[in-house]
Amino acid sequence: MRQSIKRVLLAVAAAAVPAAAYAHPAIGEAAGLGHGFAHPMTGLDHILAMVMVGVLAFQLGGRATWLLPTTFVLVMAAGGMLGMAGINLPFVELGIALSVVVLGAVVALNIKAPVAAAMAIVGFFAIFHGHAHGSEMPENAAGLAYAIGFMTATAMLHVAGLALGFAIGRGGERSGFLATRLAGGIATIAGVGILAGLI
Repeated sequence: MRQSIKRVLLAVAAAAVPAAAYAHPAIGEAAGLGHGFAHPMTGLDHILAMVMVGVLAFQLGGRATWLLPTTFVLVMAAGGMLGMAGINLPFVELGIALSVVVLGAVVALNIKAPVAAAMAIVGFFAIFHGHAHGSEMPENAAGLAYAIGFMTATAMLHVAGLALGFAIGRGGERSGFLATRLAGGIATIAGVGILAGLI
C-alpha cells in the first residue's frame, strides 16, 4: 500500500513539472525537464507505442514485465543521445509509425515471443523514438534534464500499459484475453492511419 501511494505521488509530481516549466520562462534544467517530459506525451504515435510495450510486457509476464520497459527506456536514451548530437538516422518517422503497427499487432495476435526476441523488437523501435526526442530538444534546454524528462514520461506510459493489461485481465480470463487483443488491434489500426498520414 505504501509503495502504491509513493508511486501515485511521484506520478502527480512528475505530471506537474511540464506545467511549471511552461508557466514561468525557464532555461537550462527546468526547461529541459519540462520539455523532455512533455515530448512523448504530445504525440499519439509515441503514446500508443509506449502503452503497447507495457501491455506486451504484461502479456508475456515473468521477467518480461520489467525487462521490456527497461530495454525500451535505455535504448531510447541512446537514440536520444544520437539525436541531440545531430547524428542522422534514416526513416525515423517511418520507424515510429511502424512501431505502433508492429507492437499493436503482436499484442492483438497474442504472440508469445521469447523474452530476448521481444527485447530486441522493442529495443529496435526505441532507437527511432529516442532519436525523435533528442533531435527535437529545444536549444535552451539542458540535455541531461531533457533526457530525464522524456525517459520519465516514457516509463510512466509503460506503467500505464502494464496497468491496462492488469485491469483488463481482472475482467476474467476469456473477456480479458479478448479485450487485450482488441486494444492491440485498435493500436494497429491507428498505426496504419499514422503510417498513411490519415491521423
